[in-house]
Amino acid sequence: MKRFYKIVGVTQVDNGHQVTLDGRGIKTSAGAAQIVPSAELAQHLAAEWDAQGEKLDPATFILRDLADYAIDIIGPERDTVIAKILTFGESDTLCYRGEPDDALFERQEKQWEPLVTQAEQRHQIRFERISGVIHRPQPINSLKTLRDVVAQHDDFTLSALQTCSSIAASLIVGLAALEDGADAEALFTISNLEEDWQAELWGWEAEAAQTRAARLKSFTQAADFARLVRQG
Repeated sequence: MKRFYKIVGVTQVDNGHQVTLDGRGIKTSAGAAQIVPSAELAQHLAAEWDAQGEKLDPATFILRDLADYAIDIIGPERDTVIAKILTFGESDTLCYRGEPDDALFERQEKQWEPLVTQAEQRHQIRFERISGVIHRPQPINSLKTLRDVVAQHDDFTLSALQTCSSIAASLIVGLAALEDGADAEALFTISNLEEDWQAELWGWEAEAAQTRAARLKSFTQAADFARLVRQG
């Protein structure tokens, strides 16, 4: 699509802040007013529009897509989205390790166990650790508590949490990415441990490296989106 506006701005409205194009408020993909909770987030959304050239590049609207998802999908289907996010806790990657005599196991223990233990202590729950890939249910009480933890977040933060948890295949990592001062790149690297391990053994293919870079970018931008929401 060709760029159809000249001036990008941000205006304060009753429920928050909204990006404007030539004075007209932005709408979401579904046609709702795209009103976000913080001025800082609105400024970053505006920057995405302002950075466009003569033609709009949909791939560069990462923050806009996260905001649209919060408004168009999470708003009317909040319980469904929460249930989807919880699936990344029910089969959390960080709980599935190699066999103790595997070379990979030591690295998993070193990098994954501190995050799992931290989550257990923070939320007063217990995770089941599994050797192998056969699914084993997590404790029911732990999942109930995790649901409460997830549900306490607003729609915009849930949008970021779903993205981070999905990319990491881990609710533990997703929740860690929401914490103040979180190192998003380090968290992504921890979640990508097995893929990176295989690449160390066999070498990176160009396509695989590009895919990793794209996933890292999406993860870090989602974590940044959550930070911008909190600044409201």
